[in-house]
Amino acid sequence: MAMNLNDLSLKELKQLQKDVTQAIETYKDRQREEALREIENIAREKGFSLSELTGALKKRRKTVAPKYVHPEEPDLTWTGRGRQPRWVGEALAAGKTMDDLRISA
Repeated sequence: MAMNLNDLSLKELKQLQKDVTQAIETYKDRQREEALREIENIAREKGFSLSELTGALKKRRKTVAPKYVHPEEPDLTWTGRGRQPRWVGEALAAGKTMDDLRISA
C-alpha cells in the first residue's frame, strides 16, 4: 500500500495522521481484548474464573500497620511506605523529626 505523501495537502496529511493514530489505538484495543480472551480461556481450562485468579493475588497482599501519626489529628497516619503525605512534609519543615511522628508501641 504505497502512498505518495508529497502529493497530499497539509489538511490531508493531518487527517491521515489522525486516522493512523486512531487505527493504532483500535489495534491496541483489539490486541488487549484478544489477550484477555486467551487468558480467560486458560483460567477456565484450569477450573477458575479470571476474577478468582486476580482476586487471589490481591488477597495475598499483606497490610502494613501505620508507623507515623499526625501530631494533632490522630486519624491521619502513614505506614512509612509509598509517597510521603503532605502533613509529614509540613511537620518536618516545621522542625519535627520522624521520631516525633512515630507511633509509640
